[in-house]
Amino acid sequence: MLQTYLTGLREGLEAALVVSILMTFLVRGGHRNRIPALWAGVAVAMVLSFGFGAVLHFTSASMSFEAQEIFGGVLSIVAVGFVTWMVFWMRTASRTLRSELDGRMQAAVEMGATAVGLAALLAVGREGLETALFIYPTFQAQGAGAGPAIGAVLGLATAIAIGAGIYRGAVHMDLARFFKVTGAALIVIAAGVLAYGVHDLQEGGVLPGLDNLAWNISGWEVTSWYGTIVKGVFNVGPQMTVLEVVVYLAYLIPTMVLFLRPATPMPTPTQTSTPTSTPTPTSSSAGQGRAESSGSDPANTPVRAARQGTR
Repeated sequence: MLQTYLTGLREGLEAALVVSILMTFLVRGGHRNRIPALWAGVAVAMVLSFGFGAVLHFTSASMSFEAQEIFGGVLSIVAVGFVTWMVFWMRTASRTLRSELDGRMQAAVEMGATAVGLAALLAVGREGLETALFIYPTFQAQGAGAGPAIGAVLGLATAIAIGAGIYRGAVHMDLARFFKVTGAALIVIAAGVLAYGVHDLQEGGVLPGLDNLAWNISGWEVTSWYGTIVKGVFNVGPQMTVLEVVVYLAYLIPTMVLFLRPATPMPTPTQTSTPTSTPTPTSSSAGQGRAESSGSDPANTPVRAARQGTR
């Protein structure tokens, strides 16, 4: 439940921020007549996202056991790739997200209402498809029950409330810190999803080592409070193969280090100094230098000539 809540909160807040930025642009720019087209695009994006999740569910339900495991394992790896890209992309693009969206919406407003709806569809639909793609293997890893679905719904509801509060100015939060904390949490969740995908591929016969266990804690009660926390947060179970553990750590450690590494500050114009080149002496300045070295002042040469003439 906690995994799906964090996923729904993070992805939902990104979509809510996108809608808030687009709404602010339309209201401040005097284009309120385009707001219905904006919400139409958002609605279509939500329908497509839920439809994509339903396709994933019903497609896997009609497969054999081995095919289901292979299908789930491949989707887990693809989902982890998308989420990792999204986390690092948001880390660098959050500074220019507003200006980029404003530019796209300005071009869409000039083209008409259909373009505005399409811009909203693309901006929100990308977040929705990523959410559906990542939540599906998380559902599979958490097992049966309504907990994962309730967590995802609560996360999305929280994100919508925060997004509405930010738009109306009632909520002020450090978005950079929020995305850093939730990004680190998503990396931990993604490591567990990746390990679960490896286990699916092992059960499907694609990868070896299904019987080579790293540990087997038979007395671990998964339904206990500590089992729920460990399984829900880190996706670590009482039985894991050696390959699962190796893949888990090989993804988690370097990815977390790269994500938490301080970003290199962009150089400012005041920090960059251009070397000043020494001017090359011209022939006139060279002659002037020779005249000065011989003790004569070029500026007083006509005066001296006039004195000599009077003598």
